[in-house]
Formats: sequence, C-alpha cells, structure tokens
Amino acid sequence: MENKKTLEMFTTMPVPKAVVKNAIPAMTAMIMVLIYNLADTFFVGQTNDALQVAAVSIVTPVFLIFMAVGTVFGIGGTSIISRAMGEGRKEYARKVSAFCMWSCVIVGVIMSALFLIFMEQILSLVGTSSGTWEYAKSYLTIVSFCGPFVLIGNCYSNILRAEGQATKAMMGMLLGNLLNVILDPIMILSFGWGITGAAIATVIGNIVGAMYYILYFLRGKSTLSISIRDFTVKDKVCSGVLSIGIPASLGSLLMSVSSIIMNNQMVAYGDMAVAGIGVAMKILMVTGMLCIGLGQGVQPLLGYCVGAKTWERFKQIMKVSLLFALLLGCSLTGLCYLFTNQLVHAFLTETNAFGYGVQFTKILLTTSTLFGIFYVIVNAIQAMGAAVSSLIINLSRQGIIYIPALFILKSLFGAVGLVWAQPVADILSIGLAVLLYFATIKKMMQQA
Repeated sequence: MENKKTLEMFTTMPVPKAVVKNAIPAMTAMIMVLIYNLADTFFVGQTNDALQVAAVSIVTPVFLIFMAVGTVFGIGGTSIISRAMGEGRKEYARKVSAFCMWSCVIVGVIMSALFLIFMEQILSLVGTSSGTWEYAKSYLTIVSFCGPFVLIGNCYSNILRAEGQATKAMMGMLLGNLLNVILDPIMILSFGWGITGAAIATVIGNIVGAMYYILYFLRGKSTLSISIRDFTVKDKVCSGVLSIGIPASLGSLLMSVSSIIMNNQMVAYGDMAVAGIGVAMKILMVTGMLCIGLGQGVQPLLGYCVGAKTWERFKQIMKVSLLFALLLGCSLTGLCYLFTNQLVHAFLTETNAFGYGVQFTKILLTTSTLFGIFYVIVNAIQAMGAAVSSLIINLSRQGIIYIPALFILKSLFGAVGLVWAQPVADILSIGLAVLLYFATIKKMMQQA
C-alpha cells in the first residue's frame, strides 16, 4: 500500500500537491539544519565572548566539508535511484543505495583521520589568529570524530526521498539537529564548557541522526538497501553516482573553501570583522537553506519524469516549483531585512562586531530573492543527469566567479568589497544556470 502511494505521488498526483508533499519535508529538514548551524553560534554568543564567536565562524566552513562530501553520495545517489525507479530498475536502485552507504563509511573514516593528523596546518590555512587559535582547535578536534556519521546523515536525508519517503528523510535530520539544539545551552552555558560544549553537542546530534537512517533500513521496510552484499562499483554504479554527485557537491565544497578564503582575507580588518561576516553568512542561510530544501525536494519528482519520459509532467513540476521558489525567496528576504538588527544582536553584542554584522547582512541579502529559482534549476539539471552542465554551474557560483571577485573587489573597496563578491557571483551564476537549463532540456527533447 505504501509503495502504491509513493508511485501515485510520482505519476498521477496533481502536480501542486506532489511538489508540496515532497518539498515541505525537505524544507523542514533544512530548517533543522539551519537551526543547528545557528544554534552553536547563538549559544556561544551568549557567553559574550566575541573571540569564541569568531572561532566558530572560522572553523564551521571546515566542518561543512564533511556535509559537502555526504552530498556527493546523497545527490548523486538520489539522481540515479529516482531515474532507475522511473525505468522500473529496482534491483539497480538497491545497489546504488548500498554503494552510497559503504562509501560514506570508508570516506568518512579517512577524512576524520586526515583532519586530526593535519589539524595544525588546517588551522593556519583558515586564518585562525592568536586570539581564536585554542578555541578553534578545541572545536574542530572534537567534531572531527563524527565524520562518517555526518556523511551518512547528509547522504540518506536525500536518498530516502528518491523512494518517496520524504517524511522519513526529514526525521533523521530533525532528530539529530533537535538533540543538538537541546544540548547546546546545557553544555555551553549550564556546564560552562563554551565552544567545547558546542562541539560535543554537534557530535552527539550527528551520531543520533545517522543511526535513525541505519535503523530504518535494518527494519526492512525500505525498497532500497544498505547491505554489504549489495555493494558494488560495477555497472556504472560508482561512476554514475560520482558523475552527478561530485558536481553537485562542489557547490557546497566550494562554499566551504570560499568561506575559508573570505575569513582569511577578512582577518586583515580584525577579529570583530570576522565575527561580523560569520554572523551575516549565518543569517543569509535563513533564505539559502530553505531554498536548497525546495530544490532537493522536487529533484526526485523531476528525475522520475526523466526516467519515465513523461515530459509534460516534468514541465508542469518546473512551472509550479519556480513560482513557489520566487514567493519563498521574496518572503524570506523581506523578513530578514525587516529584522536584521534583531537577528544580528542575537549573536553579537560587542559594538564593532554588531556594526559589521548589520552592514554585511544587508549586502548579502541583495540577491537572496533569487536563491529559490537558482536551486530549482540546478536540481532540475541534476535530475536530467547532465553532469557537465551541473559541474559548470557548481564550479562557477562559489569558485570560478566568486573567488576572483573576492580579490578584485577587496582591492577596490576593502572589507565591503569582500562582502559584495557574493551578490555579484549570484547574479552571474543564475544567468548561467538559466542558459544551461534551456540547453539541457532542448537536448533531452531532441533525444526523446
């Protein structure tokens, strides 16, 4: 009965209802990721120590590399599985799912070891100052131990949506992040552990989230698999996942790399400027994360249409999703503009840091109304299996366009120029995404 309902959502359910039913759980999961990302900074900010806030801002992009790698297997696996489901190749979908699980375990262990071995070099590279060094080292050392669990959580919060289990996909993220938010004030403030408490809460939350997904499969209710017996790299399982997953994850990976570069360049203007840009980027996530959730939510619907070659339904899903995306982006941006001062003050009380935070936030919000459109288009391209187009887009927004813009605009306008680099990259990348989408859809139609 559950499989029949899932099939209905992919095939005959009215498009607006299908989009909402699949997107809302994905967006809810992203809300929890957002709260989780804001919680550490918020509760560390309640210590009234701007140096600890700056330290969290500096090392968070490094930790997010784990999430970016989880996205390789999550988005890549979702794209392959949803198309395989549309084609009726369920056994192949099981192999892809098992490949993603064991790849997360192996790669996660290797990454954790590398982070711990090269900790000193990493801290030097990201621009840690003498005032933030010990705080940053404490946080990053602790969170490095949960690498495999972070990868599994980020992978299967996507893959479960490929078999129509959007609510269950949300629950793992919900449980892990909610636990983290509950533990943060206890460990940071009640126990007086500060940034160390934030790191411990992060580790516990990620372990619990990953275990939810593992137990879901062990109960035997999924049409997919995480069994080692189904693991294989043959039949284009490995290459198929990586060809879509790597371009998709490059956006997240380059976001971490560019944030590290941003922090490194901003250090020249003082620790308070670093704290300010860290908080501004957290507030920008209010719009960004929800729009990412919308894009990821509709990707399985689009991927199924590609596999089943139901192009009229594909177009209807895109139309509804883009309208939803525009309304979402405008609403969230308006709220963030309206309450900028209050949002920044929740994290920063030091006068100089607060001033930087407000100024930088207003700059970053100038293009956030378009985030939803960008992520829907990017996920549509990934759903069509257009690896090259996906690679170009994800390399551009946070890499080829953004990183040079950082140095050029800094040389012209200083600290403010560093911040304006992101809106400039956003506009150019959205234009590029639209062009590549139409080129990809035209090619798919000609092949059909």
